[in-house]
Amino acid sequence: MAEDRISTGSQRYRRSLRAVALAAVFGLTLAGCTESFRDHGFVPPQDELDAITLGQDTRDTLAQTLGQPAGAGVIGETTWFYSQYRVRSYAWRAPEIVTREIVAVSFADNGTVSNVETFTLADGQVVDISRRVTESSIREVSIFRQVLGNFGRINIGELVNAGN
Repeated sequence: MAEDRISTGSQRYRRSLRAVALAAVFGLTLAGCTESFRDHGFVPPQDELDAITLGQDTRDTLAQTLGQPAGAGVIGETTWFYSQYRVRSYAWRAPEIVTREIVAVSFADNGTVSNVETFTLADGQVVDISRRVTESSIREVSIFRQVLGNFGRINIGELVNAGN
């Protein structure tokens, strides 16, 4: 009879241990399915953007009031860009950008603000990437062959006159 009590207690312990392990696995599985968000970048608040005076504010005044931009135009600094976006990650799915805001501040030739534009995720367009490969004009020639190929091009007279 004592042996029956020990085996019954052992079975209860195993069952409760199994239940705890199953609850832990279930809890971790649910925790992995929650979505998480990451915020990147900075866009000045709307009231600060409204305070910009076209034709009067310059790069220096904007740097003091709004801060330095995240990026500038490709050619010169004709436009400053402030960008902010939010990325949602959910379980095994690929991360997805859920909000994006870009503020473009354009400058005139005299350095004053000429325009302020705001773009959102809805304004974006998909750009097709070209997978073409440009052929190289360099032939597959070893360094030894390139050195030997240059011997006929050397003019000793030019080298002697260059030393004078």
